[in-house]
Amino acid sequence: MEAALKREYILDHLCCPKCAAKIEKHIGALEGVSRALVDFSVQKLTIEAKDSGLWDEIMAEAGGIIKRLEPDIELRDAALLPNREAAKDAGDSLPAKLWIRRLGLALGMALFAAGLVFDYVPSIALPPFMRLALFLASYLLVGGEALIKAAKNITKGEIFDENFLMGIATIGAFVIGEYPEGAAVMIFYQIGEAFQDYAVGRSRKSIAALMDIRPDYANLKTAAGLERVSPETVRVGDRIVVKPGEKIPLDGVVAEGFSALDASALTGESLPRDVEPGSEVLSGSINKSGLLVIEVSKVFGESTVSKILNLVQNAGSKKSVTENFITKFARYYTPAVVFSALALAVLPPLLIPEASFAEWINRALVFLVVSCPCALVISIPLSFFGGIGGASRNGILIKGSNYLEALTRVNTLVFDQTGTLTRGVFSVSNIVPAGGFTEEKLLCYAAHAEAHSNHPIALSIVKAWGRDIEAGTIGGYEEIAGKGVSVRVAEDAVLAGNARLFAERNIPVPAAEDPGTVVFLAVNGAYAGRLVISDELKADSRKAVEDLRSIGVKRIAMLTGDSKAVGEGIAKQIGLDRVYAELLPHQKVECLEALEQDKSGSGKLVFVGDGINDAPALARSDVGIAMGGLGSDAAIEAADVVLMTDEPSKIADAIRIARKTRSIVWQNIIFALSVKGGILVMGALGIATMWEAVFGDVGVALIAVLNAMRVMKTAKAG
Repeated sequence: MEAALKREYILDHLCCPKCAAKIEKHIGALEGVSRALVDFSVQKLTIEAKDSGLWDEIMAEAGGIIKRLEPDIELRDAALLPNREAAKDAGDSLPAKLWIRRLGLALGMALFAAGLVFDYVPSIALPPFMRLALFLASYLLVGGEALIKAAKNITKGEIFDENFLMGIATIGAFVIGEYPEGAAVMIFYQIGEAFQDYAVGRSRKSIAALMDIRPDYANLKTAAGLERVSPETVRVGDRIVVKPGEKIPLDGVVAEGFSALDASALTGESLPRDVEPGSEVLSGSINKSGLLVIEVSKVFGESTVSKILNLVQNAGSKKSVTENFITKFARYYTPAVVFSALALAVLPPLLIPEASFAEWINRALVFLVVSCPCALVISIPLSFFGGIGGASRNGILIKGSNYLEALTRVNTLVFDQTGTLTRGVFSVSNIVPAGGFTEEKLLCYAAHAEAHSNHPIALSIVKAWGRDIEAGTIGGYEEIAGKGVSVRVAEDAVLAGNARLFAERNIPVPAAEDPGTVVFLAVNGAYAGRLVISDELKADSRKAVEDLRSIGVKRIAMLTGDSKAVGEGIAKQIGLDRVYAELLPHQKVECLEALEQDKSGSGKLVFVGDGINDAPALARSDVGIAMGGLGSDAAIEAADVVLMTDEPSKIADAIRIARKTRSIVWQNIIFALSVKGGILVMGALGIATMWEAVFGDVGVALIAVLNAMRVMKTAKAG
């Protein structure tokens, strides 16, 4: 059996959300398919196959399903697109069928206008059969394709869609003699659909513009000169040239040149960032001024711009509770309205004396026209995707609308310390020798003891020593997880670590109230002194806590492996509620579980961290937030939200964007259901006509889509 496979496809001209749901359902049910997902917002189909050997068969069946449900859709392999611009341009072109449809709409409207002239000018009134022929011709030119689709879908068991609803309603109008009304309803329905498609297209273009960060080429430096190549072909260690005005195609380090970079599309930072030889640069940034030669440090698939695009474009696979509810709601809502309309047409004339079938059928037709749930099915995914896209422009990557929705209910937030609230840049601030050791000798032992460690504190000690480490003098190295190290330096046994390690080894140490992390040292079993290593608070850590409190986060705590004195000192400076200090990685998870038990109701627990040891805690929390700049790949992978600028103050921005998105989603839900519900009631009472029903369908959908587009503007401003 061959390995499983996942591929993505572009569904050009996908304009029907219910069809998207049907495509997803039918392809997902194919033998050999483990999962299928259609993201209507970005017209993307993702298929996961259990066995890559079945791929050709799966795609043949999937193509047949798509053509059967939506013949106008063009299926293209996303991996074969040369770049995102090509995909966008191809998606903007219109197939011949759409031009024919537009021509039919124009001719149908002309015939309808002629029919109205004959109706309202008595001197040129038409005979009844010619009047019927004129309005029927108008109706068929405009709505013929919808009727054919409805008939085809009925034969496949797909009954309750908008084509069926509009077909039954308008045919019913012709049956009861309301020719102008039947034709007019179909005309205005098609006009509304055209405006709705335009609004959805505008929304998709706005989303595409938010993510327009993908570089199209790289200027590779070769022995023969500069060669323009695809970023995917450049290898680690290659050198590329970035001219003023060009996007940086890959992550790397500046080898030559000075410039200012615009990284606003990645991080939301408004001010340019100055770079020089030795500066790290991120792909997707725009070179504003000087010529740069950059040595590539990551291949394109692992670069910042690639990760951002993958995270945001795949966010649609993790749907919110609201989206899943609306999908289920639409599945039952439309059939319920159809059967209600049938009952409304048949029962009153049978039960109420003098009630006419024509009048009650007309009321039932109003029911049918207004019943389509497109306003909700289209606008809600667009709202969530717009919120995610807009957040990304502010340097906040949210991996799914379920996490965006969860951020609206945060009541407990827990920070890691190092690299999250502090800069993670350590330096030895104090050396306190004991037992006859000098500061230099104590630092020498400490540097040799920590020489094999990559921990930031160990690196700061080696840096403070500032001399070559004599590797031949080091032996018997043993790391004691979460506590320190044991090592032999020359002929001496050296122990370096925290107070817990020394307590276990029965080596007494003095109480240390130093403001920083304390590393105790013992040489040959005797206490030799201590080093104090200090970290620096990030400039916006205090602001982050203040902002979180201002938007209603009830509890803010910190988990740290550092000493209690250091943790409490930081908590006092920035105003935290609680500190859990001297924790091992597994103890952080235990603390989170205890906080989880204490949180109120449906409130969410958020953990913010940056290191490899934070990955379990990030995965355990309701929403894990990782620092994307300094953060480890493990932390970023485990997190649900990534802050590209490492600024904790961005957390409050993420919550504000999430709440604004939720607000617009619920505006659309309440507006659509209220208008539709009102027209349904008025239609049943005989007050509403077909005209109000058409507004209740396409008009409401159009307004809801336009309202959804406000999320992107809000997020960009945010």
